[in-house]
Amino acid sequence: MDNPTAPVREIRGILAEEYEIELSHNRVNELLHDLSDRDVFRESILPNKRILDYHSFRIAFHYPNFEQQWEACYWELMEDPHVVMFCNADSSYHWQLLMQFNTDSEAERWMHHFFKKHGSLIAQFDNTKLTTVHKFHANSSVFDEKLWQTEAGREYLQSAQEGHNDEETIATDGSGDTPP
Repeated sequence: MDNPTAPVREIRGILAEEYEIELSHNRVNELLHDLSDRDVFRESILPNKRILDYHSFRIAFHYPNFEQQWEACYWELMEDPHVVMFCNADSSYHWQLLMQFNTDSEAERWMHHFFKKHGSLIAQFDNTKLTTVHKFHANSSVFDEKLWQTEAGREYLQSAQEGHNDEETIATDGSGDTPP
């Protein structure tokens, strides 16, 4: 099934039309929950972009304090639930983060705490509020394109298309089902 997170009515229709399988809404629901509990497919959780406030934080280091302080700061950021993405960059702002907060005041409190604790590590800090998020999604087809670059990757994808990876996790967004 390409999209197990589709509405039950849609899945029920696909089962009836394509496979001539007639099931009640409740039975389809039970089967989907059972498959999910057994980790047969992964579920993508995409936040409603209008509910949260997003910020881009960029951090440049004060190098005299780097050696003694970077690791504590690093692990705090790695474990912080507000951090959506944390990466190194090839600019003077070596650490860049995509952050999410419930409100602007929550973001301000977070920055205050961060500077209080790690300010001596920071030479520069840039905060940009992302006022409108137009797209917030990673499509599995990007990973499929990467797999198609190697013979082993192509074999894996072809085997998955033929249904030979029954033990593997499948994407629930329906993407990546065909080669690019």
